[in-house]
Amino acid sequence: MSEPRVPAETVRTARLDLLPLRVEHAEEMAVVLSDPALHTFIGGAPLSPADLRARYERLVAGSPDPAVSWCNWVLRLRAEARLVGTVQATISARHPLDDHGAEIAWTVGAPWQGRGFASEAAKGLVDWLGRRSVRTVVAHIHPAHADSAAVAAAAGLAPTDEEQDGETRWRLTSRP
Repeated sequence: MSEPRVPAETVRTARLDLLPLRVEHAEEMAVVLSDPALHTFIGGAPLSPADLRARYERLVAGSPDPAVSWCNWVLRLRAEARLVGTVQATISARHPLDDHGAEIAWTVGAPWQGRGFASEAAKGLVDWLGRRSVRTVVAHIHPAHADSAAVAAAAGLAPTDEEQDGETRWRLTSRP
């Protein structure tokens, strides 16, 4: 029997509220994520509000695998009362690296980069995962993406010798 799904909950950091993703966030997030430069290392192109809404509908519906939880948040900058990015965690009771792990990712819109929001959000996410007994956290980062590597390091992850699809696997493993 698999463990129950893990629901995303609001996470509060010094400057950000990590709010569980809602379909209604799509219009504002389409603007936040509209810079094509955000896709330099991950590929693809910015989505239209309608396409992002459809994507968010799929994400909010959750994983078809009952042993996998898709936890997605938008980053709300409290001082400006606006959305500035996203973080996500795919939590699996059957993680390939151990019996309970998560893969994480983050994106901060171009106008808000360079202010530490991605690091703050990633740290908040890793702390939240730790409180849910997630023992292993991984992120996949393009070897030339120094900014993303700095975010991973700030969140406590370290690079490994493992690669997947040309990206370096970064890992944080805690003891039970």
